[in-house]
Amino acid sequence: MTYSYLNEALMILLATVTVVVLFLRVGLPPIIGYLVAGLLVGPYGFALIHDIDHIKTFAEFGVVFLLFTIGLEFSISLLIRMKGLVLGLGGAQVLVTTAVTTAIAYYAGLSFESALVLGGVVAMSSTALVTKQLVDQVELHTRHGRNSLGILLFQDMMVVPFLILVANMSGTAIELTPIAVLIIFAQGVLVLGSIFVIGRWVLRPLFHEVARFHSAEVFTLTVLLVVLCSSWLTHYIGLTFALGAFLAGVMLSETEFRHQVESEIRPFRDVLLGLFFITVGMMLDISMLPEVWDTVLLLLAGLMLFKLLLIAGLCRISGYNGAVSMRTGLILAHGGEFGFAILILAMDGGILNTPEGQIVLAVMLFSMALSPLLIRHNGQMTARLLPQQMARSRDEIKSEILDATRGLDRHVIVCGCGRVGQHTVMMLRAEKIPCMAIELDQQLVREGRAAGQPVSYGDAGSLELLHACGLARASALVVSTIDLNTTLKILARVRQGYPNLPIVVRTRKEIDLYQLYQAGATEVVADTFGSDQMFTQEMIRRYRLKSES
Repeated sequence: MTYSYLNEALMILLATVTVVVLFLRVGLPPIIGYLVAGLLVGPYGFALIHDIDHIKTFAEFGVVFLLFTIGLEFSISLLIRMKGLVLGLGGAQVLVTTAVTTAIAYYAGLSFESALVLGGVVAMSSTALVTKQLVDQVELHTRHGRNSLGILLFQDMMVVPFLILVANMSGTAIELTPIAVLIIFAQGVLVLGSIFVIGRWVLRPLFHEVARFHSAEVFTLTVLLVVLCSSWLTHYIGLTFALGAFLAGVMLSETEFRHQVESEIRPFRDVLLGLFFITVGMMLDISMLPEVWDTVLLLLAGLMLFKLLLIAGLCRISGYNGAVSMRTGLILAHGGEFGFAILILAMDGGILNTPEGQIVLAVMLFSMALSPLLIRHNGQMTARLLPQQMARSRDEIKSEILDATRGLDRHVIVCGCGRVGQHTVMMLRAEKIPCMAIELDQQLVREGRAAGQPVSYGDAGSLELLHACGLARASALVVSTIDLNTTLKILARVRQGYPNLPIVVRTRKEIDLYQLYQAGATEVVADTFGSDQMFTQEMIRRYRLKSES
């Protein structure tokens, strides 16, 4: 009796652990290690794995769970605020990229059908790769992070129209009448509306009931059920699994269970997402590369330079400064997983022949392999490419903060002006204690200023900006951001120069209390204990905070 699935699983795990550890030792991102491991064990490498279809089925859920956890970071109100980014910037990027690529490919000798497919493939970037990297780098909520996510969300919505178009061109699709199109549209609106209704009025009581039993197993199973049901509904009407998962995450972000849900789902996400990148590596026929390497390198350079300049240009037209525009372009200058879906369907339907398809596949795969480096170093690269604009952007922010803090002394600096940060500022001002807040979300900055609160735009993780906030004169520092990595970064940098400064920190999970205290926090307030008002009268007396005279 043979255990083929067990053998394949062992070979994948052995190759992945070996390659990823080697890559980490030399400072390369693990995603590149996953791609290389897939190349090695796949049917075109050492052929240790021949049939990758059943592996791809599981791997798709890596993207599903990633989009679900990203959805947990966004509320409905935030998505509404982002509609201009998604429809405006995202729509322009997909339309212009597709049109320009189609025209170039057509005049280069490809048929119109093949050129149009190539345009759709090039228009896509990797949602899985970008969002994971930005979350790890604590850049998801920066201006360039928001731009990237808005464009990626529109790309994800355009995957289904592209797939329908490719299926029709290859003769494998059912003819769609106007009535059939209206029915499909109505089904889509109904299902998406149902997800929002269920999320708003059903999920909260459901999780309250599950939480009563204090069973981690039942809670995890319930989370999996919600994610997969939402993904199945959107897939049933012809949209992507990932879109349904993202919407489910947005719905759960409105509940008090979001942090526990995220901690329960993270192990599934990380394992399956790694498997997804392994399967991407398996699809490349490396035996063809020696014959076409010059073409691949030329197209690779053209693809990344074209998308970089186009996206940066669109951001500039939309009113963003050169530094933010360049950083957005660097983050999205590559191919994506949904581009592979369009490409494979086109190859199966005969729109692209195998040699052409493998060249495009190699270009997309190599661009994804390079993208973690571009995303990780987007700030440093922009500083080298546009030193004056990068410096001007930093100087403008610093100058604005200096103006806002001029005259403040023995004040409290609040890092983050979300719900908790706003409550903290209101409480301090009610006690007539001088304070100011620093926030990366421009919308929250505008809302805070409209409410008369002393809030400025800036990255609280930058020690330079904290000094501009008057850190040397401050009586206390409050870190109300929910991201653990950001909080630890602030603690590490501030404690080096100010070992005695009182630092009050907010955390999402009680399990992080010890780590935050070890990192230098004076007080840690967990969300589970109620952190809307992080300062109390007792804290004010203990730290001898003085009111304005």
